[in-house]
Amino acid sequence: MSSPTGTDDGAAVPDGGTVVYDLAAECTADDLEDDGRYLATVNGVVEYGVFVDLSDTVSGLVHDSNLLGDYDVGDELVVELAEVRPDGDLSFDEVRLDDYRLEPVAHGDLTTVADLGGATGDTVIVEGTVVQIKQTGGPTVFQLRDTTGVVPCAAFDEAGVRAHPGVEIDDIVRIAGRAEERDGGVQIEVESLTVLDGEPAAAVRDDLDAALSELAEPADIDPLVEWPAFEKLWDDLREVATELRRTVLAGRPIRMRHHADGDGLCASVPLQVALQRFIAEQYEDSDAPQHLLKRLPSKAPYYEMEDVTRDLNFALEDRTRHGQKLPMLLMLDNGSTEEDTPAYRNLRHYDIPVVVVDHHHPDPEAVEPLIEHHVNPYLHDEDYRITTGMLCVELARMIDPTLSEGLQHVPAVAGLSDRSEGEAMADYLELAGEMGYDEGDLRDIGEALDYATHWLRYSSGEQLVTDVLNVDCDDRGRHEEIVEFLADRAERDVADQLDAAMHHVDHERLDNGAHLYRIDVENHAHRFTYPAPGKTTGEIHDRKVAETGDPVITIGYGPDFAVLRSDGVRLDIPRMVSELTAEVDGGGVSGGGHLVVGSIKFVSGMRDEVLDALVEKMAEAEIDEELGSSTALPEDVDV
Repeated sequence: MSSPTGTDDGAAVPDGGTVVYDLAAECTADDLEDDGRYLATVNGVVEYGVFVDLSDTVSGLVHDSNLLGDYDVGDELVVELAEVRPDGDLSFDEVRLDDYRLEPVAHGDLTTVADLGGATGDTVIVEGTVVQIKQTGGPTVFQLRDTTGVVPCAAFDEAGVRAHPGVEIDDIVRIAGRAEERDGGVQIEVESLTVLDGEPAAAVRDDLDAALSELAEPADIDPLVEWPAFEKLWDDLREVATELRRTVLAGRPIRMRHHADGDGLCASVPLQVALQRFIAEQYEDSDAPQHLLKRLPSKAPYYEMEDVTRDLNFALEDRTRHGQKLPMLLMLDNGSTEEDTPAYRNLRHYDIPVVVVDHHHPDPEAVEPLIEHHVNPYLHDEDYRITTGMLCVELARMIDPTLSEGLQHVPAVAGLSDRSEGEAMADYLELAGEMGYDEGDLRDIGEALDYATHWLRYSSGEQLVTDVLNVDCDDRGRHEEIVEFLADRAERDVADQLDAAMHHVDHERLDNGAHLYRIDVENHAHRFTYPAPGKTTGEIHDRKVAETGDPVITIGYGPDFAVLRSDGVRLDIPRMVSELTAEVDGGGVSGGGHLVVGSIKFVSGMRDEVLDALVEKMAEAEIDEELGSSTALPEDVDV
């Protein structure tokens, strides 16, 4: 490279052997070496010399006694550090070289997020994409993702004022600053932030895409048990696992909605723990698992407008207040029916993808145009016997395979809670036995979950529920004690409820030979306590099945709802609800669930007409002695 303008008073250096350093814009005086030569640009000319810039923050004076030529603003020359004065000002001497080579110098050492733990106290450079911008009362915090992880980067302007206002989410940037320990992780205190474009940005983005595609791949595991019916869904689960990992890597939050029952908890809690662990691996911010994942129970067996409105409001607030991307919605043990579609359509106004893992009888034509992924055994000619809890335990293992041993008992809890009669239940029970759980223990866990969920209502009960289910619980003794306490309380409360309710159960024999039992749970059962109407109806139903040994249908009804249970009768509750909606004018009928277990709602003034029409349809249903009860009720109706 040719030398800058000026005369040469020194010997030429052959073969370009001298290195002249070209400081990046974000470099500071800490990047200078005493014997280094640097490319400088004149930014001012005065009588006693010229002022030069070596970077955006490194400037100084070349005194005329140390100049070798005449320069104007914008000219380049090579200098070396002469003195650092007590007040911090820098002075330089000009160096004349006939031949040299330029070597770019970045501020600090280029490193990765994964290596920041060993660089605390050092000035570092990290390149990547911005996944979140949060304005605090002090600094602006940029969450930066590189190929190995995500690190918070605190940039200061005036307190509470947005630093680097031109930077946006998904920009490719180079951040330089000091790596410091903070709250058990590492944070970069930003000294400079540069938005990259052109080839440098494209190179960083290509590296990110390749690394994140590899990181998004789920673990290559085998199912906990061999079950041909389950294997049909394996590829679908891997696609969802990939999507969930990719969502975490992209910095998009996840709102996990699950049915508030035993199977819903067996599905959501293991997946919550797996995702939280994966988030913690990827993010230096110790609060990231809390901010990027929310588990939210849903009482209804579909995504209610109340829930979607609340979720959407929180998502928009988090985007405004905390700079988060809009979330993914993950629906578990819920979300497969036409009743979910109004809520999904509401989300379509925003960039909120929906993923559904469920085992209720689906309406794919209505749902799938509105969602990204749909895992459901019915889509593979299977049924409810593959519970959502069984599916999500495998999903959790794909995300974090180290959880495998701690989850061995959960599929059995899910199956017993939802009364699965799948051929793999014996294998699941055997797996649980290896963890020290017999069938009675597992049923107690299911009852304890049901009891705790009833009182938690709309709260997720984070630590309590994980302790009851013994997922990521560090105290087996505490787990056993709390399960025993809650299960005993549940058994006592059920007994009290049935002592009062059984006297008011009405019986009739339908034309098809099935027993029909009805109870007004509004007037003949305790209200606002455990068990709720759905559970009460289910317990009555189980007693009548045991007493008669015949096909049984049980209806528990209130002013504007009914919950339905059936054994030995080929019902199709979703179809019956659709027919009643069309046939009972002014009935306001809605509902659904599984084929032989479900719930319906209607306007209170039309209760008798709706129930009479419902019973007529039940009387026409085919008897099937081998058709057992499908599951615990998918809805506990709050009245």
